[in-house]
Amino acid sequence: MINYLDFFSKKFMNDKIAIESLSMDLYRTAIGLHRGSYKMAKRFSDEAILRCGEIKKDNVKPYFIKILQGIEDCLSNQPRARTAEDALMYSVLCKNYVKKFLS
Repeated sequence: MINYLDFFSKKFMNDKIAIESLSMDLYRTAIGLHRGSYKMAKRFSDEAILRCGEIKKDNVKPYFIKILQGIEDCLSNQPRARTAEDALMYSVLCKNYVKKFLS
């Protein structure tokens, strides 16, 4: 039983950390856009796009793969009026996913 738990925790721990980091990067992007600090927002949105690539698609639920695609679409375009709101929404969705499935 202990070996199974070790395998499970090693397999999903990297995804958990990556998704939590993605959530924080999205939150910082939203805060930067809201404050008008576009340089900060750009830096954290670039980090968030990199984090999306770190997450193994085989280890997450199919609906979360769609969320990751939405994040990449949202951040790869030019910032618009609701980009900050979208980034904040995706940040909360990532936190909820980790809390429900990876904790």
